[in-house]
Amino acid sequence: MLASDLAFQQLPVERRRLRIAVVTETYPPEINGVAMTLGRFVRALQAREHQVQLIRPRQSPADVPVEESNLEQVLQPGVPIPRYSGLKMGLPAKSTLRRIWSVKRPDVVHVVTEGPLGWSAVAAARTLRIPVATDFHTNFHSYSRHYGLGWLKRPIAAYLRRFHNQAQVTMVPSLTIRRDLEQAGFRNLEVVARGVDTQLFDPARRSQALRASWGVGEKGLAVLYVGRVAPEKNLDLLVQAHRTIAKVRPDARLVVVGEGPALTALKAAQPDIIFCGARRGEDLATHYASADLFLFPSLTETFGNVLLEAMASGLASVAFDYAAAAEHVRHGHNGLKAPYGDNGEFIAQALRLSQDETLRRSIGAHARLTALDLSWERIFVQLEGIFLDIVRSHEAYHEKALFGAELGNT
Repeated sequence: MLASDLAFQQLPVERRRLRIAVVTETYPPEINGVAMTLGRFVRALQAREHQVQLIRPRQSPADVPVEESNLEQVLQPGVPIPRYSGLKMGLPAKSTLRRIWSVKRPDVVHVVTEGPLGWSAVAAARTLRIPVATDFHTNFHSYSRHYGLGWLKRPIAAYLRRFHNQAQVTMVPSLTIRRDLEQAGFRNLEVVARGVDTQLFDPARRSQALRASWGVGEKGLAVLYVGRVAPEKNLDLLVQAHRTIAKVRPDARLVVVGEGPALTALKAAQPDIIFCGARRGEDLATHYASADLFLFPSLTETFGNVLLEAMASGLASVAFDYAAAAEHVRHGHNGLKAPYGDNGEFIAQALRLSQDETLRRSIGAHARLTALDLSWERIFVQLEGIFLDIVRSHEAYHEKALFGAELGNT
């Protein structure tokens, strides 16, 4: 061990700038909830002077490591993920990671995704006795039935349980997910919620010009969906809700922001829907703010960042009572909720909001106030604290084991 490394480890944990290896299959500029959340976390760790080593698949031949302060990127080979256009799954790399981490040892390894690269990272870290944290972001076992693989649900759930139970901590985005995973045998779960950028997502970005391009007048009704256009997002219900609304509000237009494997089929089946493709940054925020009603029909989220973005944008929303909605929506106050899986009630609540402008405005205003209290900063502080606790506990355990071994030799 280098003298500088020894001096570093002798510092109190609270004063350290940690070395954190982050292993993930997805990262910005890719557009999905996992990538965008992770990008925020990495930037926050960099800003706090922690040294981040980001290990991810190379997404294209033009993909090269970005040089930034406190960030080292290590790109690995990958293969395309079926039905997830533009994303690649990392290949096993245990030997490579063991070699890298033997030379430049991280204090903690944080594994974000559960593919072969993630599994080999957990294995390499355990071999080197480096503590591990994992994230549970995506209900892959729930997704399986939407892709004709329902028979794989139990094996996938077993794989995920075995994967995450090797970690000192598994971070989950909501109390609902923690409860469900605890019942399924997952251990060491810690809720790390999500925040929202209320400067970016702001009702003040409303654009009459954008509304006009959708064919929506000042008094018209723009019904918005933002997210992946994929089977697991329950988009049939979105269309049903819109059709019901259109019967009493012929001026209503359904606006879909996002891309995905179901996009081509949905465009062909529903030519009157306005498809805007993937949007980001201020452009995305303007799309939110220019709508009147947000529908979130998904039943497979671990959280649902888009719901908080809609709330921050001053939109009245309808969602099922789980994940982000269970955490942050008070029915009738800052949003409307339907019991989980009750499609009829979801449609009824969407219809109610479409017909009551006063209620929409009241709910939208309260949604904005709720979002203003959902700071990312407090979440970054919690994340940093979890990593520090992991390192502290790991070192205390090994110091105790070493002390016991020394006593045994006397």
